[in-house]
Amino acid sequence: MTFNDRIFGVLMIVLAVAYGWGATQFPEPFGGSEAVGPETFPLLLAVVLGLSSLYLIVRPDPDNAWPWSRTGLELIIALVVLVLYAMLLQPLGFIISTLLAVGTLCWRMGARPVKAYVTGGVAGVVVFLLFNFALDLSLPLGLLEFLEVS
Repeated sequence: MTFNDRIFGVLMIVLAVAYGWGATQFPEPFGGSEAVGPETFPLLLAVVLGLSSLYLIVRPDPDNAWPWSRTGLELIIALVVLVLYAMLLQPLGFIISTLLAVGTLCWRMGARPVKAYVTGGVAGVVVFLLFNFALDLSLPLGLLEFLEVS
């Protein structure tokens, strides 16, 4: 039943094009354009998604039964968590949103809740520090804006 992969591939190409277009809409950084700007990583992801989607359309899996059991439910939960993550990134900030998203996904994969959310918190802080200080790319602080160093 290769029809499912092809439909999914077409939907992902539409997403890749929309995501790539959205990446080109970022305002030019202060001080002029740079070789590696805010649109670089999203454009790279859009290209990878587009190429992967084309592969699904051209060479679908011959045996691709969609999981409508517990696995299907877990996939839907993961999708909802990621959509909520994107919606809450600005208001809550990167660290809190990442803590909640990574923690929830780890918990759904079988980790104990405390360990899952500690992992999410550590991931949020480490990635935030790497982006802000090592890569000099700012991420939103949201509710933690009072911690911002001028």
